[in-house]
Amino acid sequence: MRFTILGPVEAVAPGADAPGLAPRHRAVLAYLLLHAGVAISADRLVDAMWGPLPPDSARAQIQTTIAAIRRMLRASEADGMLATRPAGYVITPEPGQLDLEEFTSLTAGAAGASDDPGKGAADQLRAALALWRGEPLADVTGHYVQSARARLNGQLLTAVERLAELDLARGRHDDLIDELSVHVAANPLRERLCCHLMLALHRAGRQTDALEVARTFRTTLADQQGLDPGHAFTKLEQDILRDAPELRTPPADAPANPPVDPPANPSVKPQGINFLPYDVPDFTGREDELDGLIRLWSGSDGGLVTISAIDGMAGVGKTTLAVHAGHRMADRFPDGQLFVDLQAHTAGQAPLDAGAALEILLGQLGVPTQQIPASVTDRAALWRSELSGRRVLAVLDNALGAEQVRPLLPGSSRALVLITSRRRLTDLDGAHALSLDVLPAEDALELFHAIVGQRAETEPLAVLDVLQLCGFLPLAVRIAAARLHHRPRWTVAHLADRLRDQRRRLSELATSERGVAAAFTLSYEQLTADQQRMFRLLGIQPGRDISPEAASALSDLPLDEAEALLEDLLDAHVLTQHQLGRYTFHDLLREHALATAAAQETPGARHEALDRLFHHYLHTACAAVDHLYPEGRDRRPRIPAPQNPARPPQDEAEAITWLDAERANLMASAQYAADHDRLPQAGQLAVTLHRYLLGHAHQADAMILNGLALEAARRSGDAAAEARTLIDRGQVYFWWHGDYGQAAEHFRSALDLAHEADDRGLAASALAALGTVSTRRRDYDRAHDQCAQSLALFRELGDRGGEARCLTDLGIVHERRGRYEEAHEHHRQSLFAYREKGSRIGETVVLNNIGLLYQRQGRYDEARRHHCEALELSRRFDFPGDEAESLNALAEAARSMGDLERAASEHDNALTMARESSYRPEQARAHDGLARVHHDLGRIDLAHDHARQALDLYTALAVPEAEEIRSFLTGLPATTSTGEGSAVP
Repeated sequence: MRFTILGPVEAVAPGADAPGLAPRHRAVLAYLLLHAGVAISADRLVDAMWGPLPPDSARAQIQTTIAAIRRMLRASEADGMLATRPAGYVITPEPGQLDLEEFTSLTAGAAGASDDPGKGAADQLRAALALWRGEPLADVTGHYVQSARARLNGQLLTAVERLAELDLARGRHDDLIDELSVHVAANPLRERLCCHLMLALHRAGRQTDALEVARTFRTTLADQQGLDPGHAFTKLEQDILRDAPELRTPPADAPANPPVDPPANPSVKPQGINFLPYDVPDFTGREDELDGLIRLWSGSDGGLVTISAIDGMAGVGKTTLAVHAGHRMADRFPDGQLFVDLQAHTAGQAPLDAGAALEILLGQLGVPTQQIPASVTDRAALWRSELSGRRVLAVLDNALGAEQVRPLLPGSSRALVLITSRRRLTDLDGAHALSLDVLPAEDALELFHAIVGQRAETEPLAVLDVLQLCGFLPLAVRIAAARLHHRPRWTVAHLADRLRDQRRRLSELATSERGVAAAFTLSYEQLTADQQRMFRLLGIQPGRDISPEAASALSDLPLDEAEALLEDLLDAHVLTQHQLGRYTFHDLLREHALATAAAQETPGARHEALDRLFHHYLHTACAAVDHLYPEGRDRRPRIPAPQNPARPPQDEAEAITWLDAERANLMASAQYAADHDRLPQAGQLAVTLHRYLLGHAHQADAMILNGLALEAARRSGDAAAEARTLIDRGQVYFWWHGDYGQAAEHFRSALDLAHEADDRGLAASALAALGTVSTRRRDYDRAHDQCAQSLALFRELGDRGGEARCLTDLGIVHERRGRYEEAHEHHRQSLFAYREKGSRIGETVVLNNIGLLYQRQGRYDEARRHHCEALELSRRFDFPGDEAESLNALAEAARSMGDLERAASEHDNALTMARESSYRPEQARAHDGLARVHHDLGRIDLAHDHARQALDLYTALAVPEAEEIRSFLTGLPATTSTGEGSAVP
C-alpha cells in the first residue's frame, strides 16, 4: 500500500482491485495521514472538513467516509491500518508507505549527516524533494487544506533552501539558477531563497541579474508588507555590489559518488560474448527506471527468467534504455549479452518472424548454422536448452507483440530478458511492464547541454523553449540539439523560432537518417484501418483531450466501439492518458495526426466529423446547464439530440463534473468555430455556457465566448441575439468586475435592441439588469420602477424564472427603504418560484437576501440560519461568488451579535474566496468588514490596512460605500508603533 499527499492525494495498492475513493473521502484520508499515529475524533474531522459551519449531515458523512476508506484498505489487504480508539480514528502506515513520512525522515537525516563535504546531506535532500509531485493535497478540498498546504510548502522550501546552501558550498551555482528562479517566482517574499539565487547568479558572473533579483525582492516586500529586508539580505546585496572576495566560488567539488550499481567483485571482468549495440556516451536520466530493472533482476529467485517489457511511444528512448541497462549490468551476466532487432517498426522491413530471430540468437551463442533446426518449435527448444544454466542478458528490441516474442523466451535460466515495444504487451504472462514517458525537464536539459555544449549555457530561456517545442521527447531533443551543434551560426533562439512554426516543426525534427515524423509514420502503419481512422479524426478535434463519448460522436461509432479503439491506441502508445476516461496526444503526435488527416481524409469527411462533435458538445452542455440553472432554460437555445446521443448528465453533481472536465474543450471548440466560418455554432455555445461560466467564476472564458457571440450576432444582423449577448456581457462587468458604468451601458444598449426586435423577454431581462445597477448605486426609486416594469413583462410572458429574479430584486429595494413586511413577502414569493423551478442558485441568492433583511431587523439568529443555508448550497453546487457573499453576510451578523473573533474569521474566509474567484465587490466588502471588526478589537494597525484597501476598491467601483469607508478611516486613531495587531492603549 502506498499513500501520497505531496501532490495529488492517492492510495495505491499495486495489483489489488481496490475501490477508488471520492474526493471528499480522499480529503478525510489525507487529514488522517497528516496526523498519522494520532487519534483524531469525529468532531475534529468535522471541523477540519467544514470549519465553523458544518452541514447537519456532517457526522454522518464522516462515518460514511471512514467506512469507504476501510473498504478500500480491506480490498488492499491493509484492513488493520485504520483503527478506532476511544479518542477517535488513527491510521498507522508502515515505514515507506507514506511519502510525507519519507520526506520528513530524509530531511531529518540530512540535518544530522556530516560526511564530506555535505554530500550525504545533499543526496538525502534530493531524494526527499524527488517525492514531491506538484502542489501538495492538489485534488482535495476542505477547511483544513489551505493551512495544511501552506505548512507543507513551507517544509518543501526549507529543504530547497538547505540543499541550495550545500550546493553553493560545493561550487554548484550554475546547476542551481534555473531551479531557484522557479521557486523565487512562486515565492517572491521568501528572503532566504532570494539570497541563494542572488549568490548563485553572482558566482556565475551575472552580477546585474543578481542585483535585479534584490531590487525585485525589496520592491515586492515594501509593496505587499510595508517592510524592509533583513540584515543578512542587505549585507549580501552590498557584498555583491562591491564584488566582495568572500563571495567567490569555493574549491571544486569532491570526486563524484561511486556508481549506484558497482560489480559484486570489480576484479572479475565479464568473460562472455557481447552483441549489444553502441551505448551512447551522453545517456541522460532514467535513473529510477534503471534502478528498477536492476532491483527486478536482483530480487528474482535463482533459476527463474526475469522478463521486463519496456513500452512507450516512438522516440521515447526504449532501445537506448535497454541497451544502456544491458551495458551497465554486463558484469552480472558473464555468459553473454545478446541482442536482436525484431523490426516491428523498421522502415522498409517486415517484422522479423520468430524463426529468423531464433537463428540470430542461437548464432550469437555460438551454435553453428548447420546445427540450427529448420522448424520454429525445434529452434525454440534448442534455444532454451542452450540457455539452461547460463547467466545471459538478452535484449529483444522493437517487438510487434506478444506472439512474436513468446517463442524467444528462455525456460529455466538465470537470465534477464529486456523487450522493447511500442505496444503494451498485455498478453505476455509473467512480464514486468515498464512504460516510458517523455524525459523530465531537468533530464532533457542535461541531454541538450551534453550534445550542444557551451552555446546552450548562454541562452537558458531559449533552451527551455526548444525543449517544450520538442515535447521533451528524447528523439526530438537529440535531433534538435544535433542540428544546432552542426550549425555554428545558429543561435538557440533561432532554432526555437523555426520549431514554433507548426507547419514545418516535424520536418525540422529530421535528419538524413532519422526523423520524428518518420518514426510516427511507422507506428501509424502498424495500426488497423479502424484504428488509423480514429487516429486521424482525433487529430482534427480542437480540444486538448477527449472522452469516449466525444470520440464516439466524432467517429460516428457506437460508444463501446469508440472506447475500444481509444484503448487500442493507448496500448499502441499513440495516445496517452493522464486522467481516467480522458485521452490525449503528445504535442508532436497531435501535429502528425492532423497532417495525416489532411492528407487522407476528404474536406467533407473532416467537416462532418466536426459537425458531429460540436453537436455532441452543444447538446450535452445544454442538458448540463439546464440542471444547474433551470430557471433560464426557456431563454437558452434548444439543441436537438444527435442521431446517437451520449448519456447526458443526470443531476447537478454530474452536470458540474461534465462542464468542469470539458470546459477547456468547449472553449477550444468555440474558438475553432469562430476561426473557421462557424460563427453561429460559437454563438450558440456562448449563450448556452454563459450562466455556468458566470456562476462558477470563469469570467475570462465568459468574456471570450461573449465576444465571439457578439461578432456572430452583428455579422448576421440579429438584433435579438446582439441584445442577449450585451446583457450577458454586462453581467460579467456587474457581478465580477464591479464596473457598473460599463454594465449599465451594455444593459441600455440591449434594451434599445430588444425594443427594435420587439422581443419583450429580452426587454424584461435588460430592465431587470438595469434595476440591479440602480440598486447598487442606491437610486431606489429608479430601481423600483425598472424592476416593477420587468416583473410585469415576465408575468405577461409566463416566465417564472424571470419573475422570481424581479421579486427578490424588489425585495431588496423594499428592505433598503425600510419596508420590511413588503420585502419579506417579495422574497417569500421569489423563494417559492425558484424552488418550484428547481433553481439552486436562485434559492441561494434569495436565502442570503432574506438573511440581510433579518439583519436589518436585528433578528441575527434567524439571519445567520438563512446565511448558513445559502453557504451550504453554494458549497454543494460550487458557486464561489455566492459562497463569498454568504461568508461576508455571516460575518456581519456575527459582529452585530458581538462575536468579533468569529466575524474576523468569516470575513477572512470571504476575502480568500473572493480573491480566488476575482470577485471585486465582495473583496471590498470583506476589507470593509475586517476594518470595522479589527477596530472593535482594538487592532488599529489592521483596521487602517483593511480600510485603505476597501477604500481603493470602493473608489474603483464608484459606489457610495467609498465615502462611508473614507469617513471611517478619517476617524480612526493614529496607528501604533508596536506593529500589527497591537491594541489601543
